[in-house]
Amino acid sequence: MTDNPATITSVTSQYATQVAQDLELNTKEQERIGAELSALQTQLRILQDDQSVLHSIQKTLGNRPASAPATPEPSTSLPQQASGKNPTTRRAPSKTAAKAPSAKKTTPQAKKDKTQGAEPNAVTASAQPTLIALIRTHLDQQKEPRSAAEVTTALAEAHPQRNIKTTVVRTTLENLVAKSQAHRSKQGASVLYTSAAVHAAPEKTPAHVPSQPGQDSSKRKKAGAVSS
Repeated sequence: MTDNPATITSVTSQYATQVAQDLELNTKEQERIGAELSALQTQLRILQDDQSVLHSIQKTLGNRPASAPATPEPSTSLPQQASGKNPTTRRAPSKTAAKAPSAKKTTPQAKKDKTQGAEPNAVTASAQPTLIALIRTHLDQQKEPRSAAEVTTALAEAHPQRNIKTTVVRTTLENLVAKSQAHRSKQGASVLYTSAAVHAAPEKTPAHVPSQPGQDSSKRKKAGAVSS
């Protein structure tokens, strides 16, 4: 039994078509899984940035300077005890007791001099606003939407002493959006952020001003009435 060449060609064409369709489906499935993987990686980076921000905040809150303990007052009972034990040498302990308070006074002063250098740093650290407060204030002052990179650049120029990163700013902006304290919009491939107060403010419509031709016609009517 011989094979028909036309039949063989038809079967080969069917297999070729089926393989092409399977390849197309395989490619589309790879693209879909790749897009999902990219989205998951982005979410993972955001969560990692949130974790680093929270760790830094926790570390800052846990390292607050404790209040200095109260310095005990120098005891004045030593001269009396010395005088009770040895009445004949009463004047000698009194001289020693007179010198003792001066030594005790210098010790707290020395401690105070050592701690004076650390107090301004602690006050400066506690007086600095948080990154969230800086971002909210910056958005409230802007009338146009701003991207995370623009917000980072503006804050870095206004606060050069702080190490402000774009990833941390983007994470903070997303947290503000989740809390309805900011609004997110897209313009092409760019993600822009606006303050919730600025976004919710109604646009003011200008008051209606009558057109100049109407005023001219009314004046003409009045002039015609007077002339008649």
